[in-house]
Amino acid sequence: MNDDNPILYYAPRTRASSVLTLLEELDVPYELRVLNFQLGEQRKPEYFAVNPLGKVPAIVHKGALVTELGAIFIYLADAFPQKGLAPTIGDALRGPYLRWLVFYGSAFEPAIVDRSMKREPAPASRSPYGDFDGVMALIDAQLAKGPYLFGERFTAADILWGGALRWTVGFGLVPESAHISAYVERVTSHPCFARVAQTDEELLKIHEAAAAKAKGG
Repeated sequence: MNDDNPILYYAPRTRASSVLTLLEELDVPYELRVLNFQLGEQRKPEYFAVNPLGKVPAIVHKGALVTELGAIFIYLADAFPQKGLAPTIGDALRGPYLRWLVFYGSAFEPAIVDRSMKREPAPASRSPYGDFDGVMALIDAQLAKGPYLFGERFTAADILWGGALRWTVGFGLVPESAHISAYVERVTSHPCFARVAQTDEELLKIHEAAAAKAKGG
């Protein structure tokens, strides 16, 4: 394997799917190292040596390990600039682009987890996101500027947010709005999403068969 090609530690239908979607859109060679969560492979010593938290995604590129979804998106879009998916330093959009990539993990996901667990957020002085309605209003207002997060410019941030909003709306965690629905449809119509969905479907069948065999054996 060429050291210039990123290695993605992967499990289907997880947060890692968004990283695979980004790699497909970047159109660069990569290696998948697939973990079967149904067999608990993410909790085995071999993977703990990569990420002691036992979470995916994780990438290794040129010997460097990168974890955390926002960091991986920032890293890959910068490392492979051919498709122009990341505003460069000095571009007026660089700051807003980084803001929305980091906002996903620092505010949106905590808000979604609290909502899914039916928990009230921490007091305002300690909450990483404030309140759920405020987070959703901010997202809706940004998408109203459309067609993408930053108007006409499609970036890696759209791949992250398009997939995340499709998933969270589908599970009833995010209230659907006209702006969100149109945005999700627009972003996920990119062919990279269909390719990853097919990959995930094929891997899930393999994993289910392996789990059934292990259980039966």
